[in-house]
Amino acid sequence: MVKEIVLIILLFSYGELSLPSFPFEGTVHECFAHGNELRMELATYNDEQNVWYLNDGSGTWQGFICQ
Repeated sequence: MVKEIVLIILLFSYGELSLPSFPFEGTVHECFAHGNELRMELATYNDEQNVWYLNDGSGTWQGFICQ
């Protein structure tokens, strides 16, 4: 059972890594689906650079962890 989801964000300010976590109750499969939904909601893919940029312009989406 997964208790939280942790986003992996690389910020443009000094190349800092940000790991915001959010409570999540569910299975690993449900967490992966939710993580994908968050990525689609919070970031936009740049095909030329092969990177997901955060929509607020603060950095790039690197992934997520289900704990």
